[in-house]
Amino acid sequence: MYRLYSAVLALLALGYLPLFLVRKVWGAGYRVALRERLGFVHVPPPPMPNGRFWVHAVSVGEVMAAVPLVQALRARWPAADVVVSTVTTTGERVARARLVEAVAMLTFPLDFPGAVRRALRRVEPGCFIALETELWPNLLRALRRARVPAVLANGRISDRSYRRYRLVRRLFRRVLHDVALFCMQSEEDARRIISLGAPPERVLVTGNLKMEAPSGDAGAEQLWRRLLHLGQSPVVVAGSTHRGEETTVLDAFLAIRPVADGLRLVLAPRHPERLDEVEGLASTRGLAVVRRSRVSPGIGAPVILLDTMGELASLYAIADVIFVGGSLVPIGGHNVLEPALHAKAVVFGPHMTNFRDAAALLLRADAAVQVRDGMELAAALKRLLTDAPARQALGRAAWSAVRAHQGACVRTVAALERVLTLSGRDGE
Repeated sequence: MYRLYSAVLALLALGYLPLFLVRKVWGAGYRVALRERLGFVHVPPPPMPNGRFWVHAVSVGEVMAAVPLVQALRARWPAADVVVSTVTTTGERVARARLVEAVAMLTFPLDFPGAVRRALRRVEPGCFIALETELWPNLLRALRRARVPAVLANGRISDRSYRRYRLVRRLFRRVLHDVALFCMQSEEDARRIISLGAPPERVLVTGNLKMEAPSGDAGAEQLWRRLLHLGQSPVVVAGSTHRGEETTVLDAFLAIRPVADGLRLVLAPRHPERLDEVEGLASTRGLAVVRRSRVSPGIGAPVILLDTMGELASLYAIADVIFVGGSLVPIGGHNVLEPALHAKAVVFGPHMTNFRDAAALLLRADAAVQVRDGMELAAALKRLLTDAPARQALGRAAWSAVRAHQGACVRTVAALERVLTLSGRDGE
């Protein structure tokens, strides 16, 4: 099975290489990091045998979920250190900014036997923790052979992933048996991972680590308003938007500008390589645009385009109303918990399969507004901008709903304690 998997992976990698070089490296400035991808990573030695956590967070969303977990690991095991790996350039940038507790950052190796063995020899982890759905067969097999417990934290199985995994369920069962602990976000995620072959006794529901993410510094709103020269202007933030959504958001912004004097829009495309495209969409509608990195006292515009990495979660603090993207087009939505932790009014579209539980939590608590299309988006923004008590009540309800479901960090660390004690790798 593993030879066949490695051969297929090699063919897929070779087939994807030209597209990767054109779109990601040349087009988006993606860091190749070839030596690290082949396992030639450089990290300091661990402080003691078994005294290191290797935390893997693919991109920005997983990195943000890793922030409270890494802090909790350092608090519980102060003698151990943490190494963090990512896959995307944006993930790495956010990790370097947010995970200052880590002693090293590295690019995750390709899942070839030689690459993962080399990486393991150099990192020397006492425990490997992957965020969400990172299940790499060759790495997990190498970890098992090295007697290093592998843990899935903040685990979730999306609808699309579940359909794919079910096609290879008989083979996938062997992979899941190499994982020592599954800390899943919800009962449904736990049911799915068990149905795919995870040993039930290793599966726990610990909750969503993204509910633990700090909402930022107390002065974040004042800081951002000063940096962006917003004064007291009302602000709509559209975060993590995708192709097909920016046109809808910009049209809604044009429709509601007359009801809110001095209204500003902060637009944050999910993929930074689309900044020129999005800027053109605004310009064709007669809207002046300024990129966040170019804002100055003499340079302002009704539309601010976020072109910097790792700032969106903190920048939500300036918003009066927040639209969360990936939800008006069939992407599956993005994290609605970050704006909720800022006690802001949250609006999202009908496509929230990737964050179904989080969206349902807010909707049950009357703490968010779900819209079907651009017309409903404009109506929701208009209502919330003109009705301050309703807007503030929505934000307070969102904050309360999320706060009531915190505790994932405590439960995850408690589960890790049991696994590390049983394996004799408690890091103390």
